[in-house]
Amino acid sequence: MAVRLAGIKPSPDVFAAVMATGILSIAASKHYYHWISDALGVLATCGLAALVALVLFTRAVTQWDLTDPDVTLRLFTFVAACAVLDSRLARVGWVVLALGVIATASWLVLTTLCARNMWVHRWVPLRDRAHGAWELASVGTSGLAIVGAQVALNTSQHWAFGVAAPVWVLGLAIYGLMTWLILWRVIAERPDGLAPDSWILMGGLAIATLAGDGIHTLSPDWLAPAVKGITVLTWLAATLWIPPLVYFGLQRISRRPSTLKFAGVWWAMVFPLGMYSAATAATAAELGQRSLTTVSLVFFWVALATWIIVVVAGVRRARAKASGLFPFTRGGGDQPV
Repeated sequence: MAVRLAGIKPSPDVFAAVMATGILSIAASKHYYHWISDALGVLATCGLAALVALVLFTRAVTQWDLTDPDVTLRLFTFVAACAVLDSRLARVGWVVLALGVIATASWLVLTTLCARNMWVHRWVPLRDRAHGAWELASVGTSGLAIVGAQVALNTSQHWAFGVAAPVWVLGLAIYGLMTWLILWRVIAERPDGLAPDSWILMGGLAIATLAGDGIHTLSPDWLAPAVKGITVLTWLAATLWIPPLVYFGLQRISRRPSTLKFAGVWWAMVFPLGMYSAATAATAAELGQRSLTTVSLVFFWVALATWIIVVVAGVRRARAKASGLFPFTRGGGDQPV
C-alpha cells in the first residue's frame, strides 16, 4: 500500500493511540502479563516517536488553529502520552527525566494557550462546544502529576513531589470545570446518546486515582490519609460513571448504527478502559482488596479487546484508502456530544 505522507493531516488528538497503548502496557504489567506489556510498551514508544516525526514532517502545527480551545485542549494527548510512557519506563532514570521535561514544557505551553483561548469566550459559547475530549486538559494535568511522582521516586530529584501534589489538585479542579461544561451541554441539548470520547469523563478520574496512588506513596504521615481518602473517592466516582456511559453509548449506537464505523475518536474510549484497569489495580493494592484485582483484570481484557478491534478497523480503513488515509481526522469522524 502506497502511503503519501504529504496528504496526511493529523488531528490535534493524534497521540491518543499512544496514550491507549501505553496504559494497556502498564495494566498488563500489573497483572504480570510481561510479554504483552513489553510488546505494547515497544509499540507505544515507537508510536510516540513516529507520530512526533509525522507532525514535524507534515508541519501540522502550522495547520492547527491554536486560537481554537478545542484544538489546544485535544493537544493535551501529547502531554498524557509522555506521562504514560514516563510511568511505563520509570526504571530508566534518564528517560524519566527527559520525558518529564518534555511533558512539563508542553503542559506549560498548552495550559497558557487554553487559558487564553477560553478566557475570550463567554460561558454559553464554551458550553455549546464542550465535549468529552475537553477532559484531556485534566488527563494531561494528572499525567504531569504522575511524572512528578515518578521523578521524585526514581531519581534524586525529590523536590518533584512538591510539584506533583499541587498539580494533582489542579487536575481535579480542571476536571470539575470541564465536567460542569459538558453536563451543562447535555442538559441543555438532550442528545441521543454519548460519543465515545465521553468515556474520558471516567478516564479523567481514573488517571487522577493513579496519580493519587503515586503521591500517596511519597506523602509524609500527616498528608498520606487525606491523599488516600481523595484517591479512593476518585476511584469510586470513576466506577459510578461506567453504567451511564454504557447505557447512553448503547442508546447512541441503537439510534445511529453508523457510529460503529471506525473513527479516530474510538481511541478516546480505549484509554479510559485501560486506565480504569490500572487505577483499580493500584486501588486494590492500596486497600488490600483482592476482589478489586479481579475487576481490574476483567477491564484489562475488555480494554485489550477494544484496542485490537480499533487497530484492526484502522488498518482495514487505511488499506481501503490507497492514498494512505490517516486514522485521525478532525472530530474523529463522529460529532462529539
